[in-house]
Amino acid sequence: MKALPNILTSLRLVLTLFVFLALATVAGALPGFSEHLTPEDQFSLQRWAFWAFVVAAVTDFFDGWLARKLDAVSVWGAILDPIGDKVLVCGAILGLLALGGQPMVVLPAGLMLFREFTVSALREVGAGKGVKLPVTRLAKWKTTLQLTALAAEMIVASWGAFDLPAEPAVRDPVTLLAHSLMWVATVVTLITGAQYWEQTRKALAEK
Repeated sequence: MKALPNILTSLRLVLTLFVFLALATVAGALPGFSEHLTPEDQFSLQRWAFWAFVVAAVTDFFDGWLARKLDAVSVWGAILDPIGDKVLVCGAILGLLALGGQPMVVLPAGLMLFREFTVSALREVGAGKGVKLPVTRLAKWKTTLQLTALAAEMIVASWGAFDLPAEPAVRDPVTLLAHSLMWVATVVTLITGAQYWEQTRKALAEK
């Protein structure tokens, strides 16, 4: 049972790979295969990608909760969990960008990616100097906001796949909500990035 948290984290990585490959395939990025997909095949892949993303996002909560509940916190889990979070967010972003047709997603998505890679670099540099950056409560909310926003954007990008009403009176408010969530998540993402930068700067100044 104590291996369950790490199994869930590993599952998140596998599901993330599927989400990205599925959306990239729909976008035509897999030569010799993408061009043979029927519209229904494309819609099916988009639906599977969305639900795989939802399941992967849910594991993000349960792996940590189970690790504490089962007293199964491990070094391997501590390494895999933040990697799983970042890979899930980055994989979904790249999949969305591959689908195209959503210019309002490009800027916030790029800022999110910039923050994730910057903080990863800060953690690596800090670790080499013996500096540990604890995960803040806001950073945990950041991940939740990112996953919620990306799920909403995936619905908008795959609107036809879910057979949702095409009327602007329905689609436009949902699209506005998804874009708004994306920007809220981006602002929180940048704030937490600035916090980690300041924590690292102060910690290294004391060395």
